[in-house]
Amino acid sequence: MITRRATFSASHRYWLPELSAEENQACFGACSLAPGHGHNYELIVAMGGGLDPDGMVLNLSEVKHAIRSQVTAQLDYRCLNEVWPEFDVSRPEGRLPTTEALGQAIWTRLAPLLPLVGLRLYEQPTLWVDLLPPPTALASAPASSPHAALSSPAPMEAFLSIRTHFAAAHRLARPELSQSENEAIYGKCARPHGHGHNYLLDVTVRGPIDPRTGMVCDLAVLQRLVDDLVVEPFDHTFLNKDVEHFATTVPTAENIALHIADLLTGPIAASGARLHKVRLQESPNNAAEVFAEVPQLEMRPAALEALAAV
Repeated sequence: MITRRATFSASHRYWLPELSAEENQACFGACSLAPGHGHNYELIVAMGGGLDPDGMVLNLSEVKHAIRSQVTAQLDYRCLNEVWPEFDVSRPEGRLPTTEALGQAIWTRLAPLLPLVGLRLYEQPTLWVDLLPPPTALASAPASSPHAALSSPAPMEAFLSIRTHFAAAHRLARPELSQSENEAIYGKCARPHGHGHNYLLDVTVRGPIDPRTGMVCDLAVLQRLVDDLVVEPFDHTFLNKDVEHFATTVPTAENIALHIADLLTGPIAASGARLHKVRLQESPNNAAEVFAEVPQLEMRPAALEALAAV
């Protein structure tokens, strides 16, 4: 598997003609305002295959040309609503150029040319989407034409992620153990007065992309749930004393991530998406991941790992 990175700058506006100005404002907030707004997008493309006699999966010059001709040359410094026909919302089949919908449109253009196994599109450092082919696409791709099965319009996996942060203190200690016993297990983290971290929190949801809004879920609702259920209750607290759950549970990174997943799973399901993963980075050297579902991703986690590593 190899990856290739590309960047482009583009603007977009979220506005559906069948909605009134008030309804568009209610649905899409500031994103509905004319004339739109822009982002510096970052695209990461993951491709798979065996090595050729030259020791390469693909000729990177050809990969670079495909991405430039099919994506960046068409989108850079353009308004997404006006470039590609799938974003013409005056047509019934048009959809808004959200991060999710844009990623899927890029996939359909690259799939006939490259053996895609995954694609990540950052709209900004705190918002990105991962796309994977349907499980049957990878399984059914004929050896003579490795790209053919991946270029079909079959439903794709879409994983939408948002990143936020909070600051909190904690102490790692089990009440039934002595101080020396706790220090033997938790080291400096068992010191009586605790210590703090600036936590980075990534929340990933999974679901189909709506054919009209272009969204996996209402992004504003997702952000509000994370803020209301996690960031506000946890930020600038001593977790052991201020968050009831950790009065009886040691607030390790693993337990904090697990509790966040428990808090979010039901409300996110009620919003129409599925919580896929919570990743909590406690320090540059320490992070915990909790998977809230057990999807049948077969070989595809390798594609997600490759995208995340770039």
